[in-house]
Amino acid sequence: MSEGPIVTRIGDGVYRVVVEGRAHLAYVAGSGEDVWLHWNGQVFHRPFGDERTGPQRGRAAGGHQSLSAPMPATVLKVHVAPGSVVHQGDTLVILEAMKMELPIRSAGEAVVKAVHCREGELVQPGTVLVELE
Repeated sequence: MSEGPIVTRIGDGVYRVVVEGRAHLAYVAGSGEDVWLHWNGQVFHRPFGDERTGPQRGRAAGGHQSLSAPMPATVLKVHVAPGSVVHQGDTLVILEAMKMELPIRSAGEAVVKAVHCREGELVQPGTVLVELE
């Protein structure tokens, strides 16, 4: 039987999480009912168990996928353009929110259909950043 995760606070809003012998960093921002967690390339908003507030990915019919902003943020860097081939885990866009850099990553193999953001742009939660097919 494996042990549960070991969580150690290492700074203001920064935690070291050890799961099955592998260490990860987790970033937490906000307070009360408005808590955001960035862990392992994904962003969650409290309540963490609510599927609607998990990683902001949506797959439509025909295999299209859109990646959306999980919270109000500024687009720091766009790493892809329409036609780019991306692989699972590739960083497509980097957002900055609450003094944290939040990479938006591809969930799998895909081709970038459209990019709906530009560097320096302020985006709101749910704003589609990149469409994949």
